[in-house]
Amino acid sequence: MTQNKPLAGVRVLDLTQLLPGPMCTLHLADMGAEVIKIEPPEYGDPVRGGKGKFSTMFLMLNRNKRSVEVNLRSEEGLALIKKLVESADVLVEGFRPGVTDRLGIGYEAMKAINPKLVYCSITGYGQEGPLSQVAGHDINYQSLTGVLEQSGKAGGPPAQGNFPIADLAGGSMSAATGILAALFDASRSGKGRFVDIAMADCLMSLNIIATTAWQQSGHQQIPRGEDFLSGGLACYHIYETKDGRHLAVGAVEMKFWVNFCDAIERPDLHKRGHLPGKSGYEAKAEVAAVIAEYDLAHWTEIFANVDACTTPVLRIDEALKTPNVAARGMLIEATHPEGGDHLQYACPLKMSDCDNQDTQPAPALGADNAAIRAELGLAE
Repeated sequence: MTQNKPLAGVRVLDLTQLLPGPMCTLHLADMGAEVIKIEPPEYGDPVRGGKGKFSTMFLMLNRNKRSVEVNLRSEEGLALIKKLVESADVLVEGFRPGVTDRLGIGYEAMKAINPKLVYCSITGYGQEGPLSQVAGHDINYQSLTGVLEQSGKAGGPPAQGNFPIADLAGGSMSAATGILAALFDASRSGKGRFVDIAMADCLMSLNIIATTAWQQSGHQQIPRGEDFLSGGLACYHIYETKDGRHLAVGAVEMKFWVNFCDAIERPDLHKRGHLPGKSGYEAKAEVAAVIAEYDLAHWTEIFANVDACTTPVLRIDEALKTPNVAARGMLIEATHPEGGDHLQYACPLKMSDCDNQDTQPAPALGADNAAIRAELGLAE
């Protein structure tokens, strides 16, 4: 039930759009917070896909939220935000630095109304610094923090993936962490905080493996695809199967590598899985030749009962059907009154006495205009 959720009673004003901010507030909403999504009139969050529409991405990001249309450049809109701030615990925004100040809803102005408010700003490069006003997207944050340079095969160009790690790990999750820390402190001290989340900063702080290798090599850049986790070792690599599919081997510990070698009937490789350089290339080539002899189904069956950290590389449709996903309750088959049938990922944050599958569909634009104004004692 909602009252058992840890953030029940917490009010969050969400002025963000697109992906990083809405994913952050989705986690807060799933944990019981009342998230009021502040959207521009007529079209709302661009992720909606157009006037009166409900894209699948919008449906997945905005369940358990309320929607209010607010023109932030109007006196009425500004007055509504200020009234909402009086009873809010958190405000999250994703504008470029300085925009909310110019609108009259910056941190200092909102702090004057509610000293306990936790105010979180999610930007690409932070509130200060030479890049603070520069536009960017996930690929740019990855490129400037050394992450993209390390992504891809040896001898090939940098490879952009389909997982926006800067937006989600650098933005969404870091923002949620900062908000919850500040919220906890505010409950003790009665004072809120300004939380400055720069996606580039947060992503850089997560780039531990590559930075470690760079330091340990005497500040020499490890070539793409040749580091410990990027394909330099036979024991941690992706191998192609006979049918053009792939097998992921993560047998870092010796016990797992021994089990892997025994399963492919190559015990002679026991001592060669962790060798770098030329010896490592030769070991990888020999493993690759063995894996290429059979289809993915064959290897999936072989390793189903072998403790070797070896798994098939699944497509999305396959991943959604695995027994573990079902056992963990990670999929919700939802029906939206206007958006139709679709899949939702359940809240991954499992905890006792908390039903995270008690969800409400994503709201229509301005669905809660009248209700929230009434709650605030304002006229229609």
